[in-house]
Amino acid sequence: MNKFQIVNFLGLAMRARKVKTGQSVILNDLKKNKLKLVIIATDASVNSTKTITDKCESYGVPLRVFGTRIELGQALGKEERVNIGITDDGFSKKLISMIDEYRKE
Repeated sequence: MNKFQIVNFLGLAMRARKVKTGQSVILNDLKKNKLKLVIIATDASVNSTKTITDKCESYGVPLRVFGTRIELGQALGKEERVNIGITDDGFSKKLISMIDEYRKE
């Protein structure tokens, strides 16, 4: 599994309208139980990482750290993105397995 495949799959999820971005949007959707997975950039600030991590733990939503903010933004066809929320169960399961496999390598 390489980074390129994960980035392409994130783009597919974005085109399918199953992606939310932005810390305030993600925190709201976590409270409403709408997110199945949260991805945070490796170069996110300590404060952002702690806030998102704590919320994901308290609401039982899986969290993965993957890519830089520039890579995540490019994957979605947008500017830099630090936080990405996935709203679809199928996309989230596939992304979790892809990122976990990438981490093992």
